[in-house]
Amino acid sequence: MESGHVHRQKAHEFIFRSKLPDIEIPDHLPLHTYCFQNISKFKDRPCLINSSTGESHTYADVELATRRFAAALHNLGIGHGDVVMLLLHNCPEFAFAFLGASRLGAITTAANPLYTPAELAGQARASGTKLVITLSAYAEKVREFVQENTNVKVACVDAPPEGWCNMHNLSELVHADEAETPRVDIRPDDVVALPYSSGTTGLPKGVMLTHKQLVTSVGQLVDGENPNLYFHSEDVILCVLPLFHIYALNTIFLSAIRAGAAILIMQRFEMGKLLELVEKYKVTVTPFVPPILLSIVKCPDLRRHDLSSIRMIITGGAPMGKELEEAVKDKLPKPKLGQVHINI
Repeated sequence: MESGHVHRQKAHEFIFRSKLPDIEIPDHLPLHTYCFQNISKFKDRPCLINSSTGESHTYADVELATRRFAAALHNLGIGHGDVVMLLLHNCPEFAFAFLGASRLGAITTAANPLYTPAELAGQARASGTKLVITLSAYAEKVREFVQENTNVKVACVDAPPEGWCNMHNLSELVHADEAETPRVDIRPDDVVALPYSSGTTGLPKGVMLTHKQLVTSVGQLVDGENPNLYFHSEDVILCVLPLFHIYALNTIFLSAIRAGAAILIMQRFEMGKLLELVEKYKVTVTPFVPPILLSIVKCPDLRRHDLSSIRMIITGGAPMGKELEEAVKDKLPKPKLGQVHINI
């Protein structure tokens, strides 16, 4: 070999491409615009069904509610880059507030209502929360934090508890004129959601998710000719998993709205009620976690209910395990069974 000569081997690039067309992801759009992009196709169809009351909101209703929530938040001083904490169990107001905040370029951080006051204060402080939206049942948990941080406001989606002089009634404020919502220049890389990790490997940490990231994530799940989740506008999707967790927020709520499906909201898991609702509303897609699936396959009343409408069971949050998978297929042989992995 002659000195001074360096022999470089050309790197080989291997690209494996699907036979299906690429998914066109409009990641330049704000999240709320993307979710409602196809609303003209199903504006009169059910979007959110509150299982506690039986009340149903169409897509047109929900889209209008998010604009009115945005106007209400604006009147409370919330603007671009401000953080709103949702301290709510599963309810339609969670959806209205989340997408309403998105319209303002604000950031939503959602918290578990079962957290202690110290845990809630820690998340509110770390996230820079400016407004807490909650129910009167949970308001006491943030009272001390709000008293110590006078720049933080609290708004209830129901009647505020007595004895609070600075509590806002959001149920009254949401009648604001939606035209009052200011025009906001929202960039794809602006943060829209700030979910907190479960704290498995330490204290919970906030994860900054941008409009572009969530649009891309939802697009990969439900858009294109061969989506990972075959949601469609005829589906009724059960939402019993907590919306404050990224699994339900991304895989159920945002994905279902993009697809035009109906979302049946349960406040909490109750076996008998769940089976009744599946039968009553002809639920077609059931996202679960393994502990719920285990309870279902062990339920002695399972055969008493008509669950034939279910076409797909999704499980995530933890590995299902071969034994549980076989038990589910034995008890519910018709639906397709799939696992999703949500890592946050």
